[in-house]
Amino acid sequence: MSSPDEDPPTEPERWRDLDMLLSRPGNLVHADFNPSPGLRDSLGSLVEVLVVGAGGLGCELLKDLALSGFKNIHVIDMDTIDVSNLNRQFLFRVQDVGKSKAEVAAKRVMERVSGVNIVPHFCRIEDKEIEFYSQFSIIVLGLDSIEARSYINSVACGFLEYDSDDKPIPETLKPMVDGGTEGFKGHARVIIPGTTPCFECNIWLFPPQVKFPLCTLAETPRTAAHCIEYAHLIKWNEALKRAELFGISGVTYSFTQGVVKNIIPAIASTNAIVSAACALEALKLISGCSKTVSNYLTLETLNMVLFEVHYFSLTICRYNGLDGTHINVSEFAREKDCLVCGPGTLIELGTSTTLSEFIKMLEEHPKLLMSRASVTHEGDNLYMQAPEVLEQMTRPNLGVPMFELLKGAARTTVHVTGMAENNGKKVSSLRKLRVTFKGVEESSKMDESS
Repeated sequence: MSSPDEDPPTEPERWRDLDMLLSRPGNLVHADFNPSPGLRDSLGSLVEVLVVGAGGLGCELLKDLALSGFKNIHVIDMDTIDVSNLNRQFLFRVQDVGKSKAEVAAKRVMERVSGVNIVPHFCRIEDKEIEFYSQFSIIVLGLDSIEARSYINSVACGFLEYDSDDKPIPETLKPMVDGGTEGFKGHARVIIPGTTPCFECNIWLFPPQVKFPLCTLAETPRTAAHCIEYAHLIKWNEALKRAELFGISGVTYSFTQGVVKNIIPAIASTNAIVSAACALEALKLISGCSKTVSNYLTLETLNMVLFEVHYFSLTICRYNGLDGTHINVSEFAREKDCLVCGPGTLIELGTSTTLSEFIKMLEEHPKLLMSRASVTHEGDNLYMQAPEVLEQMTRPNLGVPMFELLKGAARTTVHVTGMAENNGKKVSSLRKLRVTFKGVEESSKMDESS
């Protein structure tokens, strides 16, 4: 976007390069790409995009996606604007402090980019019904939380359906582009459920968190560690007073962060670079104008020299000059038996097994260990733990056999949400289960519904 003191470009100038990209064939385009001068308008009117997060990276994503031709965008964020955000979250002003990030960010982008419509949602991602996420063609993540990424990943993968040969059904794919930054480091990854690794397939890439984003500490602490680190952080004033008492210079806020070493500085330029990569991948996924990155791009700025790493049969080439930047792309393999993006965990039931007994089985299943489970099937709520009104409405189903609730299908898929183990912690999760019944012959009913 142009600066506030400049006149915005005219419409033809603004879209010239994008229209040129979408109207040209080439050697690197997707097999289904159909170049057309009107493709940008078609994408803008037909495609709905969800941006999750409206912080430092989310602000950049909203701007970049709007300037990439996407006209129908939703953004969801539970945070409000803090004065500490203003140095890097460029859509916010002093008068916005205390207001919803999603609402202010949506308003600012719509003021600067004509024709775009951004719908803000000021709430937690878990507050939305699962069907809310089904309306979007693609989901773009700008989050600073592993737990939040894991939840959205499970939701998107939950829409994926498999045929009788356990092959993904293309019409059910819900692609995601995940961006993340940590100081001068960042990543952009493309997740196509059932084809590329999902977030859970490569969860080992994210070690136990010992550093915490400043936004999380100040505005939305989620763990005891966040509260402890916040208390640790605000004590720097006492360190300053002690330094003055003993005549010691050099005790500054930034130096204190460096000593503590558990606070991640937020760098605006890192957000901008990662956002640009994510927006480009989103455009490539939706339009087919080029092949997408395969499938994990990382960025880092530090002192480094040219070298090669042979890792899981992959060669990763990196280059840096002194204090330079390197970008590399790694292709990771998908876990075929992933509990989230796979065909689903197989559970065999008796025809008399009730819904209540089924929920109890989920708590004891070694791969699931899911408590407080809510169960849905083909869009119908079989049992909901919350809100209270839905719990009361679905409570009578607890005593009904699952075979009856699933309409006599010998083999079908159900979705359950609840609290499951993740790295030793209980987090909100969604799982897909393949349910079969003992002694019931396979019918054609499920294949017909597929």
